[in-house]
Amino acid sequence: MSRLREELRVIPRTAWILAIVGYLTVATLVFKFAVERDPQMSKWPLAGQLAFSYGLFLLFIAAMLLVGYVYGDAKRRGMRYVMWTWLALLIPDGIGIILYFILRSRLPKPCPGCSTPLKSGYIFCPHCGTALQATCPHCGQGVELIWANCAHCGTKLPTQPLRAA
Repeated sequence: MSRLREELRVIPRTAWILAIVGYLTVATLVFKFAVERDPQMSKWPLAGQLAFSYGLFLLFIAAMLLVGYVYGDAKRRGMRYVMWTWLALLIPDGIGIILYFILRSRLPKPCPGCSTPLKSGYIFCPHCGTALQATCPHCGQGVELIWANCAHCGTKLPTQPLRAA
C-alpha cells in the first residue's frame, strides 16, 4: 500500500461524507442561483458555467478533508484531537492547519516487548518494563550509543564492542 493511501485512511469516513455532500450542495446552489441568473454568466457555454461552479469549490472539499485529516492524525498521535480540530476550523486562512503540521507530536512507536504504542522519549516501557534506549549505569538516564560520557552526570560510559557486519 502506498504512503498516500495510508495517510488518506486517517481521514474519518464522516469527514469524507461531509466534504462531498457539502461540496455538491454548495456548487449546485451556486450553479442554480448565481450562474444561471447572472446576465453575463448565462451567456457562457454550459461547460464553462459548470467548470466555474464546480471547479471553484474544489478548494472547499480540500479544506474539509484537511480538517478531517487533522482530527484523525491528532487522534492517532495521542494529541488533543478535538482541540486541534477546532483550531484548524476556526483560525482563518488555513493557519490553524499549518500550525498543526508544525507543532504535531511524533507518531507513537510500538514497544518491542508488548507492542503497546508509546510516545517518543520513554526509556522504558511503562507496561512491560522493556528497555527502549541505552541508559547510563550511574544515573539511569537515556544515552546514545556513540557517546563516550553521560550528558546528564558525566560518567564515563562503557565502550560498545563493534559488531561484525
